[in-house]
Amino acid sequence: MPKTAYLSPSRTHLAEPMMSLAELLREWLPRQRWFAGKDRPVTELGLLSMTELYPGCLHLLVHASHSAVPAPGGAHPPGDVYQLFLAAREHPSPRLARALIGRVHDGTLAGLTVYDALYDPRSAQLLLDRLSHPGTAGPLRFEADPSLRVPTGLPARLLDAEQSNSSLVYGDALILKVFRRIQPGVNPDLEVPGALARQGCRRVPAPVAWFRTTYPQRATLGVLQPFLRDAADGWTLALHALATGDDFTAQARELGRATAEVHLALASAFPVGAPGENGRTAADMTERLTAAATCVPALRPFVPGLRAAFAALATCDAGPSAQRIHGDLHLGQVLRAGRDWFVIDFEGEPSRPLSERRSAHSPVRDIAGMLRSFDYAARQRRPWRPEWARRCREAYCAGYAALAGWDPRKKHVLLRAYETDRAVYEVLYEARHRPDWLPVPMAAIERLALRGDPSRGPA
Repeated sequence: MPKTAYLSPSRTHLAEPMMSLAELLREWLPRQRWFAGKDRPVTELGLLSMTELYPGCLHLLVHASHSAVPAPGGAHPPGDVYQLFLAAREHPSPRLARALIGRVHDGTLAGLTVYDALYDPRSAQLLLDRLSHPGTAGPLRFEADPSLRVPTGLPARLLDAEQSNSSLVYGDALILKVFRRIQPGVNPDLEVPGALARQGCRRVPAPVAWFRTTYPQRATLGVLQPFLRDAADGWTLALHALATGDDFTAQARELGRATAEVHLALASAFPVGAPGENGRTAADMTERLTAAATCVPALRPFVPGLRAAFAALATCDAGPSAQRIHGDLHLGQVLRAGRDWFVIDFEGEPSRPLSERRSAHSPVRDIAGMLRSFDYAARQRRPWRPEWARRCREAYCAGYAALAGWDPRKKHVLLRAYETDRAVYEVLYEARHRPDWLPVPMAAIERLALRGDPSRGPA
């Protein structure tokens, strides 16, 4: 039976495991790609729950705070909760060098070397075995689609791509997304694919199994789905087309149709709202711009022009009805297998609150995200190929319009505002995580602030 410990403000005697790990984690966490607070020192680490999944592997939920000021009532200061899988050995294999967190010098783990267990193929296999047997382990709940069988014993590998979570591939048959930054509630990457599968939508791989926690609050921790073994992501395909001089408009048009198909299925699976409240949306966009400009000084000269895009949104036509959308759609979130496009990663923008990511939004937001992605791809080549991005934008919107019944190109003000909002998000993201990429969204910021209509394509 797994051993479980919980830590709450009233049970500080259970803090010993965190005391022995705190210094190691305080140095290790900010170096991880999925850690959200890289630009702020970790001032406090709190252990929310700890469960021994199997001998030698601990599951932890850790609260990381960036403020030394205690919260009222002795609670943790504002911060983020992260999911960790830790293993400890006296002499870890040299193959796990990338996973090393450090050697513990005191406490119950003294003398052992701690590492991220998801890098260990044996630990990853044991996690799949756990998912294949629905049940509980302390506060953890392992669940599965009863109509499907989860195979065991499959070789595991951790994907090396940059992302805000961690993904394990099992034998080219299954992929497990492990959410790192945990927020209370049902994660859209479980909720949405499940709902679309019930609608008969084949554009999105359906969940096979998942796990969640009930403590300290209910939250989704990971989702297991089919792995499309022969698929290539849209970003890789677009860069290949740019490198070889191949045309990408046919693929872009089909991708537009696939996006419309998913949007139509989402509108059937979830309640549809009224046409967008553009005044409220414009105010939210302006607020995000103000916050981003505070963090990224390069944005500040363009703020007046960007605000004009949002002000125009407040007075334009309402556009299509609000509905559930993808929320973070770009070329890296789509896969092409054979002649078909598939849409993945419905988690939305991880930096936004879960409640916002699960609410209804204008489908124009997804479209704007994909149009920005074409521009990102085009700027990876020297010399820059603006005509390539322009053709892809045109083809994508045409494909979308053919199935959706309305044409994004005729929603100039809406499209400009949502593309501007997306570019502001990109600037903040790149400034925090990939400073070398900052010129890409900044070029779009200058265009959108000074020239307006994105339907003309990159200037």
